[in-house]
Amino acid sequence: MRAPLTVFLRTAVLPLVVPLSGCSMLDVFSSSDDRDPPAELIEFESTLKVKTLWSRSVGEGTAEQRVNLVPYVYRGRVFAADRAGEVTALDAASGEEVWKVETDLAVSAGPGVGEGVVVLGTSDAEVVALDESNGEQIWRARVSSEVLSVPKMAEGIVVVQTIDGKVMSLDVLTGERRWVYQRSVPVLTLRGTSSPVIDGLQVISGFASGRLVALDLISGKPLWETRITTPSGRSELERMVDLDGDPVVHDGIVYAATFQGDLAAVAADTGVVLWRRDVSSFAGMSVDWRYIYLTDVQDSVWAFDPSNGSAVWRQKKLRGRRLTAPAVFDDYILVGDFEGYLHWLHTEDGRMVARNRVGDVAIGVQPRVVLDTAYVYTEEGELAALTTATAQTETETETE
Repeated sequence: MRAPLTVFLRTAVLPLVVPLSGCSMLDVFSSSDDRDPPAELIEFESTLKVKTLWSRSVGEGTAEQRVNLVPYVYRGRVFAADRAGEVTALDAASGEEVWKVETDLAVSAGPGVGEGVVVLGTSDAEVVALDESNGEQIWRARVSSEVLSVPKMAEGIVVVQTIDGKVMSLDVLTGERRWVYQRSVPVLTLRGTSSPVIDGLQVISGFASGRLVALDLISGKPLWETRITTPSGRSELERMVDLDGDPVVHDGIVYAATFQGDLAAVAADTGVVLWRRDVSSFAGMSVDWRYIYLTDVQDSVWAFDPSNGSAVWRQKKLRGRRLTAPAVFDDYILVGDFEGYLHWLHTEDGRMVARNRVGDVAIGVQPRVVLDTAYVYTEEGELAALTTATAQTETETETE
């Protein structure tokens, strides 16, 4: 997707930051006077009633840094971490604190939860595991560089991806390294890393080169590799095709999108590309039984037909508002923006049905939706649980 790149550069402006082993990273959210103003919020008649179940401060948030701190909902608890190393477990229904620990870590990714542990990645090239029940540290392992991907767990293994192009597995009980897979990193990349996806006994990971790779979870052996987008252009900037949004697996198909490239559907068992669609994205996507939902680099929200990649609808009224990846909530799509607003769109046609403000600062990560509740985390550490009147009524009816 080459033509819209100039629009994106004017809107987001990408100065070089963070040197890394001969490579450079771009911060796509860096401020500049040259940037186009975000779209103003339009008035509309809300047709959906949204209710805040609880809201709680769980630390200092991201400290205005580009890190990947995402709340994780697991076994009736919500786990969240802030940049200064405060890790909190809350009751998912009430928001009441279960435990809180001060780790003094420069947390840059996570938490990931599973296999009895809460796992965090740090900017100091460490992976740390805490006891899920009380937050006590179990182990700390050194890795090769900063971790910006959410750790994933399965089969007694923790999988992490580092910004220098490595995917590695660690023993969930001891932190001992089991295997490492590495790909070279382009000269110029976006600041970010997609999080690996564990699908059965496969680890599916995206890289800054625009490649998608499946590895055997137990051995780390490559199972298949495919290119989502081929770099083109004369400059290193034009050739950037980072796969920063998390791949999504649904019904045996992997969906992945790259910056300045394509959205693609890939067979999960073989790596064969089934179709490609020209669209540039780094925020990410979600999938349900009906469509693929994606936020592009200009902050348009799209719905695509999963059978062939054709566009079904496009919502352009939130352009430039630094939207998160969409999250599916029943018949609605949720996206957060840079002013703390949560926008509710209908999955049928993308029309706006509700809007509520979670905080005064950006919602920097995709909302988490579990059953009838959406969990939203702002960059100042405000964590809120929301539902709709319809979903709450249905839940109350089921429990009567």
